[in-house]
Order: sequence, then structure tokens, then C-alpha cells
Amino acid sequence: MAGRAVPPGRLRRRLTIAFVLVAGVSAGLLAGGTGLLLRQSWLDASLHQAAADARYQLVLAGQFLPLTDQRSTELLTSFEGSGRHVVLVDGPARPSHPSYAPTLGTQLRATVADGQLGYQRSAPAERPRLLVVGGRIPGSTAELYVITVEDDIAADLGQLRTALLAGWVLVVLLAAGVGHLLARRTLEPVGRASRAARALTEGLLATRLPVRGRDEFSVWAASFNEMAEALESKIAALSAAQARERRFTADVAHELRTPVTALVAAASLLREHLDQLPDDARPAARLLVGDVVRLRRLVEDLMEISRLDAGRERPTVEPVDAPALLRGIVAARGWSERVLVCGDPVALRTDPRRLERVLANLVANAVEHGGGEIRATVSGVGPLVVFEVTDQGPGIAAEHLPRLFDRFHKVDPSRSAPGSGLGLAIAREHAALLGGVLSAYSEPGVGSRFRLELPALGPTRPHEGVPRPV
Repeated sequence: MAGRAVPPGRLRRRLTIAFVLVAGVSAGLLAGGTGLLLRQSWLDASLHQAAADARYQLVLAGQFLPLTDQRSTELLTSFEGSGRHVVLVDGPARPSHPSYAPTLGTQLRATVADGQLGYQRSAPAERPRLLVVGGRIPGSTAELYVITVEDDIAADLGQLRTALLAGWVLVVLLAAGVGHLLARRTLEPVGRASRAARALTEGLLATRLPVRGRDEFSVWAASFNEMAEALESKIAALSAAQARERRFTADVAHELRTPVTALVAAASLLREHLDQLPDDARPAARLLVGDVVRLRRLVEDLMEISRLDAGRERPTVEPVDAPALLRGIVAARGWSERVLVCGDPVALRTDPRRLERVLANLVANAVEHGGGEIRATVSGVGPLVVFEVTDQGPGIAAEHLPRLFDRFHKVDPSRSAPGSGLGLAIAREHAALLGGVLSAYSEPGVGSRFRLELPALGPTRPHEGVPRPV
């Protein structure tokens, strides 16, 4: 079964993305943590400085007690003149500068009312950004709030964020480049192994992987080379055994051809004079004639399969009337009463002699080993012409189906059934030579179905012989 193709580079992309994610998340956490720590540090430093300054300003404000309207005005004018923006609360709130008059929050007022120093900051989006620190003027119930402008801190924090973001982007880009390089170098042995495995599947059995270093990939490459060597040796042994088998088949067929021809001639003569033999000798003579006929068919099959093995067979392609050919096969062999032939006229270009050989084997197999109604059909299916031979016989067990087209394979373990066991093997060889596919489907107790699919326009490579997988 063919595996699903994996697009090249997918694992490399995954490793690169994983490296970028790890680096990006780590750099982002580090940059975010650094930014938060620096922000908090700067804001705390600003608050401590503003609180110390507010305490000092509260002491100076005590010089203006008791506070009257005139002295309150002098206090505000004095602080504004010294560059301090303040808000005096002795009844209504009075800012020293109208542009720096923030709304004093309830929590801040409550803290100051308790005699403590309190503070509040304006929202980050507000400009100017103000820090308000206030407390009671010693010896009075009046409240003084000192305002510090933190626009410079906000600007510095913005620049810090920009720098950290730029650094994070740079780290991510650098991580992408480094991750891609590392993934490429790490997966290079995997790519070599994949190409080597593909070369092995294409028949390049001498393919080997280079062994470099002493890491896990080197061990893997060494193991792959050992596997390839063992596979090459095994396939060479199988090829040699297959070649010996083919030579043996061809030699046996040629050696038996001459004596079998003489036997056939003698058996024909004997069959013509059966009536002249004594009654007790006739059964033995009939048995002898039948065995000679079987031996002749076996030698003919061996000769045919040896020619196919030699790769010298060439199909002769011409237009064929498929339904007429199928009906002629059934009628010529006397199977018309047992085999129902049906099918519509279809256009087919193929070798009629080889097609007749295939179909005759399939129908003969159904007649000899099948049962019930036998049907032989032909139909056009897109670019294909499909022949099917079905029967309602005992069927074929599932364990025999993978070897059904093997040479000399018989479903009957006693091998007492008629035939040499070469018919279906020869049919498959001819079907492959015609560019077709021969398959079988069967269910015990239901019947069998043999299906031959041929290209309607003829074999695509009619002069290359039959491919033979090892």
C-alpha cells in the first residue's frame, strides 16, 4: 500500500517555528519583565523624591500661618515663583497655576485628612502627566498639594518600550535565521537518508549513506548501510534463484518438446484404434491418451511462459471487436450452454491473439472450477475496456487470493484438479504485456469474479516487454 507523500521541508519548518517560538517567548518575557521593573523603579524614585520635596515644602508653608486670604495668595505666588506648582486647600481648592489644577481624589483627601502624606498619579493617557503629593501644613488644618510633572519619565518609558520591542523583533529574526540554519544542518542526514531510501525503492541497490562522526546520525547511517547491504544480497540471491528457475523451466520445456511430440503422435494413433483393442486394455489406453494430452498442454504452457520470461514477446496491436471476440471464444470451445456472454460494442485496440489467450484462460477457469451461472461481460469504463468473468461456484478462500496468479499454485491442496497451475499466471503476463490489470475477487460460498482492465487505445508501452518485480 502506498504511503501518503510528505511535502519536503515540513519538519524543517516545524523545527524553525519551534525555535522561533521558544526564542520569541523567552525574549518577550525577558523584555516585558525588564520593562516592568525599570518602569516601577523610575516611578518609585520619582515618588520618593516628590515626597521628600513635599515634606520640605510643607515646612516652608508653615511660615505663612495664620492663613488669611492675603497670606494664602502670597503663599501660592511664592511657590509658583520658585517653580513649584501647588494646590492650597483651606476651604475651596486654590491652584497656584490654572493649568496645573488636577482633581484631587477622595482617597487622597482622606489620607491627608488623617494627617498622613498621600499621593496620586494622573492616568497614563493624560497630558501633562502629574504626580500629586500632599499633606497638612504643620500647625494648621489647611492642606498643601505639591505637583510634579512626570512627562519626562513618560517619554523615557516610551523610548524604553520602543527599544525593547525593537530588540525583541531583532531577537526573533535572529532566532529564525539561526533556527533555520540549525534545522537544515540537523535534518541534512535525514534528507540524505530519505533520498537514499527513495533510490533503493527505484532499484539502485548500491546506494549507501556517508558515515561521519560518532553521533546518533552516524550510527543511523551505519545501520542503514548494513540494511542496504543485506537487502542487496537478499535481492541478488532471489534474482539468481528466479533466473535459475526460469532457465530450468525453459530447459525442461525444450527438452520435453521433442519426446512429447512423439508421444502425442503415438497417442493420437492409439486413440484412433481404441475400438480394436481388447476390452480390458481400453481403460488403460484411454488413461494414457488423456495423460499425454495433459502433458502436451503442460509443455505448451511451459514453452509459453519461458518465452514471456525471455521478454521477446511483442504485442501486435489492431482494432478488436471485443464482444464478438468473447462470443467466439465461448462458442469455439463448446461453452455456449454454460456461459452467458453479454456486452455493448466498444472501441478497443489491442493484440487479439493475446487477449483471446487471457479470456480463454479466465472462462476455462470458471467452467472447470466454478459453478452455477457463469457470465462473461465486456463494457467501456472511461478510457478503459473492462472484461469480467463471474461464477456462482464455491469461491476461493481468502488465504489463496494473494497467490492466485502465482505459477503452479493450486487452490486444491491435493492438486487433483485439472490444469497445470499456469493458466492464470500466463493470463496475468499477457494482461501486463497488453498494458492491462488482471484482478480477482472471491467470497467462499458466493462465487468468484475475475476482472481484466485494458486501455481502449492500446498499450502505452507496447515494446518494452513485461515488467517483472523481484
